[in-house]
Amino acid sequence: RMAAAPPSYCFVAFPPCSREGLVVFGKNSARPRDEVQEVVYFAAAEHEPGSKVECTYIEIEQAPRTHAVVLSRPSWLWGAEMGANEHGVCVANEAVVTREPAAQSEALLGMDLVRLGLERGATAKEALDVIVALLEEHGQGGNYYEDGNSCHSFQSAFLIVDRKEAWILETSGKYWAAEKITEGVKCICNQLSLTTKIDAEHPELRSYVRSQGWWNGDTDFNFSEVFSLADDHVTCCSGRESLEKRGGDICAQTMIDVLRDKDSGVCVDSEAFLTTASVVSVLPQDSSSPGIHYFTGTPDPSRSVFKPFIFVDDVKLVPKVQSPSFGDDDPAKKIPRFQEKPDRRHELYKAHERARAVLESDQDKGQKLMRIMLELEKQGLEAMEDILTRAEILDAAEVVDLFYDCVDTELKFFK
Repeated sequence: RMAAAPPSYCFVAFPPCSREGLVVFGKNSARPRDEVQEVVYFAAAEHEPGSKVECTYIEIEQAPRTHAVVLSRPSWLWGAEMGANEHGVCVANEAVVTREPAAQSEALLGMDLVRLGLERGATAKEALDVIVALLEEHGQGGNYYEDGNSCHSFQSAFLIVDRKEAWILETSGKYWAAEKITEGVKCICNQLSLTTKIDAEHPELRSYVRSQGWWNGDTDFNFSEVFSLADDHVTCCSGRESLEKRGGDICAQTMIDVLRDKDSGVCVDSEAFLTTASVVSVLPQDSSSPGIHYFTGTPDPSRSVFKPFIFVDDVKLVPKVQSPSFGDDDPAKKIPRFQEKPDRRHELYKAHERARAVLESDQDKGQKLMRIMLELEKQGLEAMEDILTRAEILDAAEVVDLFYDCVDTELKFFK
């Protein structure tokens, strides 16, 4: 039996379930417990014809232009678990297991495809088209974890969202199917979820599964049934119920509450896996209002602060949530890979680790600490609420240091 995929959860809510005029996106990234995630920003850039880009394991052709992106990523790899671009596109991935073993040979990782979709797609549909074209050309494969002892490879599912619509894209090798969403609440986790409502698919998908003997063409084509291992296609999402209960008024705070919920299983804290980072994005359907992206940059959202980021020109970089860089000496870049594990903790991670120790050891101090953390977060959420409800256009100067200042305040407070 293949190793279980890490149980991350991704959500999107559209009106009428979300607050009027808002699309709300969220992800908890469940990864190996000791893995560090960093939050990184890359400005938009033009690239010379013929240039290449070095992804986690392979080099591919660079696009003529890449959009500005903000990413939450395991700091040893090139891609991202989740992120957003300057055009209000958000993408997150899930590792999934299908009846086809995932390739161990090095190709693009699902996480690389998240970043490539964001860098090259100005709408959700464009990002989807980018991802499936690259999948066709380069394939997916390689180790999902920084582990020199064994290769953990998975197939990928993606939630791709913009201000107007979302796409759920599920893949097995280079084959794929996708469903378009424009209303209500959707959740994806580490299992296939697409059934018979398929709005786009690989042109050879059906002929391929027929040739494998997985579908005879007599019944409705059901993607999860055809591609899941026996009995694996159950409805995964406990979080969706909590969101639907709040239907009609889902906003950033609602999504944060769902991501913090350990009882529902959405906030993973198990022997093997931990929610190592989380994100919530709020995309106003009116494109004159800015999208707001809240990142923790630290593990366990129930003990982390969600800090807002808004795309503006010359946004201030935040080295304190960036892991140290080891350049070409990085064991993730040398062959054989992962022969040692360097210390990838960034400054915020270390400070937060000390705070978590207090939360675990001293109840009174811990409660006080949590109260102040939530108070910090609330100030940020209220300030963003003000920006979203204003009539006038946002002054970039007002938010150029936004994420930097929030991280700085959190650090000062931990000290």
